[in-house]
Amino acid sequence: MICLMPMCAYLSETSRMIQIYKALRERGAAARIATHGGVHEALLRSEGIDYDIVGPRMDEERGRRFIRDNVGIGNPAQSMYSPEEMRTYVAAEVDYFRRHDVRAVVIGFTLTALLSSRVAGIPVVTEHAGAFLPPLFERGMLPAPSRPVQPIFKYMPAPLARFLMNKGVSRLKLYLGGFDALADELGIERIPSFPALLLGDLSLVTEAPEVYDISEEAMRTWRPTGGAYWPTTRLEYTGPIFAELDLPVPAPVEAALNRNGPVIYVAITSAPADLTRVVVREAASVGAEVIVAGTVHDLPDLAGPKVTVGGILPSHRIMPRVDLAITAGGQGSVQCAMAAGTPLIGIPLQPEQDANVHLLERKGAARTLTQDAVGKGKLPSLMREMLAQPSYRRAAGTIREAYARRNGPALSADAILRYLSNDRKMVA
Repeated sequence: MICLMPMCAYLSETSRMIQIYKALRERGAAARIATHGGVHEALLRSEGIDYDIVGPRMDEERGRRFIRDNVGIGNPAQSMYSPEEMRTYVAAEVDYFRRHDVRAVVIGFTLTALLSSRVAGIPVVTEHAGAFLPPLFERGMLPAPSRPVQPIFKYMPAPLARFLMNKGVSRLKLYLGGFDALADELGIERIPSFPALLLGDLSLVTEAPEVYDISEEAMRTWRPTGGAYWPTTRLEYTGPIFAELDLPVPAPVEAALNRNGPVIYVAITSAPADLTRVVVREAASVGAEVIVAGTVHDLPDLAGPKVTVGGILPSHRIMPRVDLAITAGGQGSVQCAMAAGTPLIGIPLQPEQDANVHLLERKGAARTLTQDAVGKGKLPSLMREMLAQPSYRRAAGTIREAYARRNGPALSADAILRYLSNDRKMVA
């Protein structure tokens, strides 16, 4: 059986896993979803998918704390879990894998599975690296961090920070302390580096080659060197995967979409609510209709004559009908915008989001705005520029055409089954 383990604190990851799961099942593969739990378990239930809870169930507050502590946002001296919590989850996962004869596990930010899979002796497939990939580092393609977790980067000139980001990232040991301590206790290999937290035996590159300007052959034939990554890691392009929730567009949102004038969609769903509030106020200042997506935020106070506040929204049905999107730059939200041909402003919270937006900026389809610049008048100016310049929409349209040629969930399922086909019978 193939076990898919989404971290259900994240909407985008839960949605991505559901799509890969469905594609595997369509191909006859024996697959099952298991999770630590989280607020977006509701999405699994709404899809009619049976799933298992492994280890202590994460409630909403624990999920919020996990997001605050996670890679690129939280203190790099910690590992997202307490030692006892990590030990408990790893033991529960190993037991689950053995009881259910799991032959491979597919993960996003369920990072404890990097250890439990080693104990159980099964391969791990990852789908959450975004643009934080070794072939991009090696080509010097990452931007300088806009919100560095290492203070020294705050004082460097941007070109030097970018150079060091690309040259030094493979040697970073951030967030690894707890994982390494438990690995030693269990007698298994330590996680080689910070980037290896996002890599598995097979890492799905859920993007189109046209965005990265790295060929499929170059990605597929990349091999780890120098001990910075898992020696078994292989990379394979699949394609974009973003949330396509089977939800109606709420009536107030539909009304906003049908009003005259430009429409701006603010979908910064994993950021602190205060940041979203400032962004919405600045977006409304340009006179556009503003639609606000939420997940666990409670933002009814933002509603007004030109501002419509929703909860969890079907972004794939809204993006094609708006003139500009503003997101944090997570891969799911930027891909949803590009698939619709909608230009984007990214306000990154962490380095992977920096990279996602930067690579689209190179293509002329997006712009980056740092968090420090929010509330200082730069966002309204940038919105006016992007709404007035048709070049941004043309560039996003070019990426939309590239995306239309790739079925990300299907290609992901095919890549997983192809990887496992040599020595494991995964199809029932």
